[in-house]
Amino acid sequence: MNRLANSTSPYLLQHANNPVDWYPWGPEALRKAKEENKLILVSIGYSACHWCHVMEHESFEDEGVAAVMNEHFVCIKVDREERPDVDQIYMSAVQLMTGRGGWPLNCICLPDQRPIYGGTYFRKNDWVSLLFNLADFYNTKPDEAEEYAVKLTEGINQYESVAFVHEQAEYSRADLEPIMKTWRRYIDNKEGGFGGAPKFPMPNNWIFLMRYAHLLKDDDIAASVQLTLKKMAYGGIYDHIGGGFARYAVDGVWHVPHFEKMMYDNGQLLSLYSEAYTWKRDQLYETIADEIITFVERELTSPEYGFYSALDADSEGKEGKYYIFTKAELQQILDGDTELFCIYYNVTDEGNWEEEHSNVFFRRDDDEELAQKLGIAADELRGRINLARQKVFDARDKRIRPGLDNKILASWNGLMLKGLCDAYRAFGNVGYLDLALRNAEFITTNLLSGDKLLRVFKEPVLLPNGDHEPIATFLDDYANVTEALIALYEVTFNEQWLQTAKGIADYAILHYYDKQTGIFYYTADDDQHLIARKYEIMDGVIPSSNSVMARNLRKLALFFDEESYHEIAAQMLRNIVPHLAKYGTAYPNWTTLLAEEILGTYEVAITGQDAGQLRAEFESYYVPNKIILGGDAATLSLLADKPGNVSKIYVCRDRVCSLPADNVADSLKQIE
Repeated sequence: MNRLANSTSPYLLQHANNPVDWYPWGPEALRKAKEENKLILVSIGYSACHWCHVMEHESFEDEGVAAVMNEHFVCIKVDREERPDVDQIYMSAVQLMTGRGGWPLNCICLPDQRPIYGGTYFRKNDWVSLLFNLADFYNTKPDEAEEYAVKLTEGINQYESVAFVHEQAEYSRADLEPIMKTWRRYIDNKEGGFGGAPKFPMPNNWIFLMRYAHLLKDDDIAASVQLTLKKMAYGGIYDHIGGGFARYAVDGVWHVPHFEKMMYDNGQLLSLYSEAYTWKRDQLYETIADEIITFVERELTSPEYGFYSALDADSEGKEGKYYIFTKAELQQILDGDTELFCIYYNVTDEGNWEEEHSNVFFRRDDDEELAQKLGIAADELRGRINLARQKVFDARDKRIRPGLDNKILASWNGLMLKGLCDAYRAFGNVGYLDLALRNAEFITTNLLSGDKLLRVFKEPVLLPNGDHEPIATFLDDYANVTEALIALYEVTFNEQWLQTAKGIADYAILHYYDKQTGIFYYTADDDQHLIARKYEIMDGVIPSSNSVMARNLRKLALFFDEESYHEIAAQMLRNIVPHLAKYGTAYPNWTTLLAEEILGTYEVAITGQDAGQLRAEFESYYVPNKIILGGDAATLSLLADKPGNVSKIYVCRDRVCSLPADNVADSLKQIE
């Protein structure tokens, strides 16, 4: 076994038996490269990544390929989910070199970590040829290698950076129009989502568009959101048997998934479908939300109530094998209801995806439409399908399961915790709140030391020199956990959670905020320094840590009447606004923040012993541009001068409160 054998990362452990002399990222490998003047080969991936498995099998398990790698390079394996800071730097390099990125990510660097070449997946012969060429290039043309390194490192430092904007901004609704013009060009109004293949759910984009459609009364955008939510829920990207979403669809119609299931997707999609239910009251949204929670609780929840990271795309060495069925297999499982099930989920004898006779389940028709076509009642259809689904689930459960990535990450737990709070807010299911509270206790007990977070829940790794491997923590951990704890306060009125969120945010300001640029660094001031200290600004499949932190600080400024928080958030937004119209789809969370500045935020304060009941009733109405606070033992300034023993609802805005109402209907009249 190589040096990865002592790792706790499931991804690194997958490579512990490779003949490649892998090192984890750390001082030992970096020191060796300098002492021996060897190029560094940084290979980055994650445990649920299908093409990472393919490259491992083709190249890293091959003795001949490993011999070339070991002779000419110091080889470092990186789990991108544990070390997103390392991934961020070398992903920037590869995108600058090739115009595209992805995983596996392979980068060749000088002994001082500066990259000179990189790419993603390489076939075995291409990989070996490349390694020989790069080793020869470094030995025979070191000056040229240095030139490449200088240029690339300059590009990395400039990549995803913004200028400090001094001018105080006055925003108006007109500022949203050019941004929305860009958005509209990318929306697929036939199949939902954005563009063609592949299709990613991008939940934060649809949360913004849903709020925009509601607040600006845009029926076209509202229709696009509803279409997308339905198409995703009906598509093969959704697991119709066990619940939960895969990472993306390889096609443009949501049919064939890339089968890995990630915690970060399902946490955000839970928020999306829960909020959508409050918006439009579609029963489909409630069903999807409940099935996501059931899936996560069943398959991605630790005994301590931390949430695991992912399920692999592969089982038994084949992508999607756990999830696909032939019609013949279904006939053995379902007997009399086989034909109905196959019609419902578009199963055919020849199969509906690349493997012969195999099927990915997806829907086309609403229950009422299909029931009418088949001449049966919709309730009967649903009942028979649900019984059949359970039989298929039971049969599937006997198969060899996909691999579990049992890392527990602070950042992704924050996303799921917020999803649970949003689900409780929308549906009032106390089981959702109970799971949220258990997870919050897990986070604060196991991942929080004072106000400092740990990114990964694991036993510390002992290094050969007797030291423990440092566990770096990144801005997304602070941003997502803070956001989740604010959401937990809003559904419980337990001020402990809000105070904890404030402490975490204060720590982030102290150790991550750069006053010179008005943006947070992704890494802390006391972390190991890499060749660049980067910012994370653009929203992707997960909102950027800076956009989440900016929105957190704006909320905390309102909760605590703390102007310094608002000043930081306002400066961050000023820096980003010039970029929004050019590429709005890359900044949805920032655009949500801009909309909140333009349209304002209601501060809904609820007092008295009935505060919880009034909160639940108020939340049944869709008011996305609000914070909500209350209780009969609160210390927040907005509640301080209000009688705590009387149940009242105060709707405030810009530090001015309307007359209190004693019922929800009257309080809603004070909201435009």
